[in-house]
Amino acid sequence: MIYKNVPKNFRLKFSVVSCYVEHDGEILLLHRHDHKSEGGRWGVPAGKIDQGENELEAMIREIKEETGQKVSAEELEYLSKVYVKYPEYHFVYHMFRVKLDKKADIILSSSEHKDYKWVAPQGALNLALVRELDRCLKMSYLL
Repeated sequence: MIYKNVPKNFRLKFSVVSCYVEHDGEILLLHRHDHKSEGGRWGVPAGKIDQGENELEAMIREIKEETGQKVSAEELEYLSKVYVKYPEYHFVYHMFRVKLDKKADIILSSSEHKDYKWVAPQGALNLALVRELDRCLKMSYLL
């Protein structure tokens, strides 16, 4: 479950950053390897914030690691954060957006993803997405 405000009995285990990488009305989705957490599902570039990093630094690093793209802090727009409670752990989920002038050549992290695609946010709802990404898309794009 996701919450806009800190829910009762929230026990923070870690924080995650995520980014809607956009171009011409579409967002970049990454297809997770089957053996990974949320394997076989589609998600946006995302990952845990490492110790000593802030949200912005973590997002820049994750985009580079997962897509091969270099983005600057000035290009990233912070959208919001939500609180996520899964039965196995709780975390804070920070959402960013970056708009690209052209479709970039995506260089996948072979250890994490097996494919990628560009889709309209509404069309993404028809895919097998990582948990709660559908709700985050609806919140971010007012779908």
